[in-house]
Amino acid sequence: MKILLTGGAGFIGSAVVRHIIQNTQDSVVNLDSLTYAGNLESIAEVFDSPNYSFEQVDICDKNELKRVFDLHKPDCVMHLAAESHVDRSIDGPAAFIETNIVGTYCLLEAARSYWSRLPASKKDAFRFHHISTDEVYGDLEGVDDLFTETTSYAPSSPYSASKASSDHLVRAWQRTYGMPTLVTNCSNNYGPYHFPEKLIPLMILNALEGKALPVYGDGQQIRDWLYVEDHARALYTVLNKGEVGQTYNIGGHNEKANIDVVKTICSLLEELVPNKPEGIAAYSDLITYVTDRPGHDVRYAIDASKIEKELGWTPEETFESGIRKTVVWYLDNQPWWSRVLDGSYARERLGDQA
Repeated sequence: MKILLTGGAGFIGSAVVRHIIQNTQDSVVNLDSLTYAGNLESIAEVFDSPNYSFEQVDICDKNELKRVFDLHKPDCVMHLAAESHVDRSIDGPAAFIETNIVGTYCLLEAARSYWSRLPASKKDAFRFHHISTDEVYGDLEGVDDLFTETTSYAPSSPYSASKASSDHLVRAWQRTYGMPTLVTNCSNNYGPYHFPEKLIPLMILNALEGKALPVYGDGQQIRDWLYVEDHARALYTVLNKGEVGQTYNIGGHNEKANIDVVKTICSLLEELVPNKPEGIAAYSDLITYVTDRPGHDVRYAIDASKIEKELGWTPEETFESGIRKTVVWYLDNQPWWSRVLDGSYARERLGDQA
């Protein structure tokens, strides 16, 4: 297959690009506008592959999207391009509306126009796979509740509301126009090449420099953590085996409170980097509780039984194995994150708008 993959320079997108190029015979056209979180160094190891090509294009640019479809003639689309940080959506929701809603609409229309002109055999085989988040479901109330594919949408932040809207658009294009779409909703990803504004890389890098480890509220917010390379395998599995019109929830079966995630990182750093910054007795002493962000959901948890039973995917990493791999990766790849931090992000706290 030739796969048009949007957002392939981002965290999850780059993991999917690496997985496909390194483990399959398929080719990838990586379409990315290279905003602050896009980093081509995350896919440097596949640049020279004859199965990889890159297009720097904004998904809101209809003319450029048409050019890319006409030039590359993809067999399917994997749509990962999105503004994805909740805190940034609180500070500046406009970019989330533009990219996640308007951009998805533009991509759907470009794909529909291209798909409608395909010969019958290619038209039947075409897929539009939209990658989304479990945050569209809102907050879980019961301690034993899980998000399923039929859970009602109740987004809490501008980010999750924009992703919920994009999900609805994709499903509407399938129902109205018959376009062969798939939707996946995943839990919190972590792993190599994660942009340092997110919880896990932020904690690792701050601790290494002896800076405060800011934890929202009491730190008891629970997330289901999914190793990004497990997610990449899941997405490729859905693209190839998923049933048109269906939704698949993807989770890691690793529910952890935020404070426990931070303490685990501190423990690993005690083991792996015992020589701490001057004046620091223990990494855990750096933990600082800060004012909770507005509308902060307390608990997310995914029921991933559908993708396991119907498509045969299960995560390979436990949280313990995945978080160790992640910490070691950041310790071994200082040039990557140093160059990221030289750019537009200074590890400031975002989303503190009342």
